[in-house]
Amino acid sequence: MNKPGFSILNYAAVIAILLVLIMTVLDVTLVNVALPVMASRFGITDSAAVWILTIYQLVITMLLLPVSSAGDLFSYRRCFLVGVVIFTLSSALCAASTTFTMIIISRALQGIGAACVMGVNIALTRLIYPREVLGRGLALNAMVIAIATAAGPTIAGAILSVASWHWLFIINIPFGIIAFIIGKRLLPANPPKAQTSRFDWTGAIQNALVFGLLFYAIGSFTRKGDATLITLLLASGSIIAVFYIRRQLHRSNPLLPVDLFRIPLYTLSICTSVCSFIAQNVAMIALPFLFLNSCGFSEITTGLLMTPWPLATMIVSPLAARFVERHNAGATAATGMAVYALGITLLLFAPTADISECQIAWRMAVCGIGFGMFQTPNNIVMVQATPVHRTGGAGGMQSTARLVGQTLGATTVTIVFALSSVMLTSVRSCLVIALLFAIIAGAFSLSRVKKM
Repeated sequence: MNKPGFSILNYAAVIAILLVLIMTVLDVTLVNVALPVMASRFGITDSAAVWILTIYQLVITMLLLPVSSAGDLFSYRRCFLVGVVIFTLSSALCAASTTFTMIIISRALQGIGAACVMGVNIALTRLIYPREVLGRGLALNAMVIAIATAAGPTIAGAILSVASWHWLFIINIPFGIIAFIIGKRLLPANPPKAQTSRFDWTGAIQNALVFGLLFYAIGSFTRKGDATLITLLLASGSIIAVFYIRRQLHRSNPLLPVDLFRIPLYTLSICTSVCSFIAQNVAMIALPFLFLNSCGFSEITTGLLMTPWPLATMIVSPLAARFVERHNAGATAATGMAVYALGITLLLFAPTADISECQIAWRMAVCGIGFGMFQTPNNIVMVQATPVHRTGGAGGMQSTARLVGQTLGATTVTIVFALSSVMLTSVRSCLVIALLFAIIAGAFSLSRVKKM
């Protein structure tokens, strides 16, 4: 049964977006698995090899908001297509890389392309889907990300078992070409605006410096880098951030969407998103250590035990999207966080001795169900609370909130593990932290119910 006002051409346009979204997500998980192989190939240390992954994520974080602003001002479609071209060409450069320097430069270029796509992905989805079924489009995005995240390690292992690491990047090329052809023909143009503004190049540079310095400092901290350098980076990033925010407060179409933060519903949704991704990432990073070291499962079994979470999220997300078409999205998201908190509690108090795989799997599934019930309704509230002409900025901030939450979650795990030498104590402390942030996210979400 077709969605209201939704044709076969709309489906094709969605395919273009999802193809590139899959590639950009997979390029994190695929490369993560291949890091040991690439370190050996380039003759570098394992710590240096991490930069092949880090530079990609760092560039995305630095450019998300500038690209989103460019999409608002000029064209979401054009930003998307430019991103696809850059991502596809840089994938070819990654595959052709013969030195560590070349792969780092190529991955940075990939990050630029990925930022162009991620920064306008939500905005294009809003233009393609009718308002009454927008939630289904956002749920489809969430489902695709969950599938790519869950399947990434398996796909990487399968490719590396029959081919070299170069093929992890080569597979992007045909999909990039297909996405570009479809997108050029079918992606919609921006809605007309009453006035146009100039792109804020100064703000874009300040944004890149703020996020680049702060995230690099956080990464250095987790790798136990030089304390003096970390302090200087944090201080520099904070000082630039003050000037950056003050500049954005006086602009009509700010690059950092401070104008959108005047909308209470949007601000609550961003706070909810950051807390939820901290809660998710703290648990997702800590749990494998519990399964391996405390429960005594093998690496393969541990990987399988992590699967029910994204699998449940994938299944529940589209159901949650249909549900909120007739029910309050804020209440649904709050309920999802409550279910997620229940799943974390069940894992926290689960016995570590003689626990079976099934006993862990259903607890992980509860977490995934809760997050699936939360994520799509929260995204719907965030998008619909903003004007259509600012959807790019809203979508970019949504992606930025996710990255900030995930980074803070990873940093939290590092700190907790450093403070305790007993692995079981460290993991349980992380689960308590995840539970607390889930409760905070649920409280934020519940506070939105009367505002909708």
